[in-house]
Amino acid sequence: MPVQTEEKDKRVPYQLPFPKDAQTEIVIPDAAAEDERIWVPQAENVSFRPLCLNRSQGYWMNLLRVRKSGVLSRHRHPQPVHGWVLKGSWYYLEHDWVAREGGYVFEPPGETHTLVVPDDVEEMITYFQVNGVMLYVDPFGNTMGYEDVFTKIEMCRKHYTEVGLGEDYVDQFIR
Repeated sequence: MPVQTEEKDKRVPYQLPFPKDAQTEIVIPDAAAEDERIWVPQAENVSFRPLCLNRSQGYWMNLLRVRKSGVLSRHRHPQPVHGWVLKGSWYYLEHDWVAREGGYVFEPPGETHTLVVPDDVEEMITYFQVNGVMLYVDPFGNTMGYEDVFTKIEMCRKHYTEVGLGEDYVDQFIR
């Protein structure tokens, strides 16, 4: 059990140096940025806003934004995925639930599903943490493409260069 400190000591910041090799934190005051240049196009009416691109552990965290209803993608996750719906709703053809605003979704390793944004949704934004790779597959599981933290970084570098922010703009999100 930790030693109780006096009330006056509770607001004193930690006094020792951080580990020399520790990485810096990421602080994003406006995660759902209004500046369209921050959102990286992924497909027509689909974009993402990077929050953390962790190349050393192979995961990424981003906001996924879809501005049109319809089928987004069919994909498989060999590692777990966490999602929190911030706006709108979506579902998977393979399941009978709907992920709605304010809802949390855990996708276990091995999950393969087809993401659909319903017809009545004008905009969907979901915070995702994707671990490892995301394999795009056909209805029979044949791999048609993939994304990982490195392809996400490259998409960001290309887009940020094209919109005038510079390819190194993405570096603030990389750990």
